[in-house]
Parts: sequence; C-alpha cells; structure tokens
Amino acid sequence: MASPQRPASSGSGSDMGSGNVGMDERKRKRMESNRLSAQRSRMKKQKLMEDLIGQVAQLQKANVGLVESINATTQNYVDVESRNNVLRAQMMELTDRLGSLNSLLQMVEDASLLALDIPYPMIEQPWQAPFPSQPILANVHTFQC
Repeated sequence: MASPQRPASSGSGSDMGSGNVGMDERKRKRMESNRLSAQRSRMKKQKLMEDLIGQVAQLQKANVGLVESINATTQNYVDVESRNNVLRAQMMELTDRLGSLNSLLQMVEDASLLALDIPYPMIEQPWQAPFPSQPILANVHTFQC
C-alpha cells in the first residue's frame, strides 16, 4: 500500500513550478489567518478572565458587607436577649414581692378584723394593674439599637 504523494512545500526541488507558488501563498495566508484567529481568541479569553476576576472581587466585597451585617444583627440580638432576660428576672422578683404583700395584707386584715380600704385588689400580675402606684421609668438608652 503506497501512501499518496504530497507536493513539497519548500523550495528545495528544481522542478517546482508556478503552481507551487500559489499553494505557498495560500498556505501563508491560511497561517496568517490562523495566527490572527488565535490572537483574537486569546484576547477574548483574556477579557473574559478579567471580567470574571472583577466579578469575583465585587462578590467578595458584597460577601464582606453581608457578613458584617449578619455580625451586627447577631450582636444586636444577643444584647436584646440579654436585656430581655434581665427584665424577666425583674418581673419574677416583683411578682414574688407582690404576692408577699398580698399575703401580708390578708394577714393584717384577718388579725385586725378590720376591712382595709384598698382601691383595687392587689393582683398577681402587676403589668395588668389599671392604676400603677408608681410610674415605671425607662432609660432612654435601653431601647435604642
């Protein structure tokens, strides 16, 4: 099996004619076209890479902002939860004190056989009292976030 013969592409033979010059010119043009196409492809790839790097930087910046926002919100939540726990403890203490006062009033009433004139019954849940005897003062800074 013989392989097909190819025409020589270099000018080493003396029998090359004007037909080979046309093939060399086409080959040169094709090589130049391929070179330009490869250059455009490299430039396009480089631009895409630069765009992706810019996008990564932008997303990283946005991510940092989100992390900072999450951290601030988490800290705010912890602060509010801490204040809420303090208020719960104070409420329980005041409820216990009110229960003790109610018991004391009942014992005084029973011992003296006198009816005490109390404008409204002492209740176990002070936050439901219609007329608190003392105003509840809140620190302005307590509720600021």
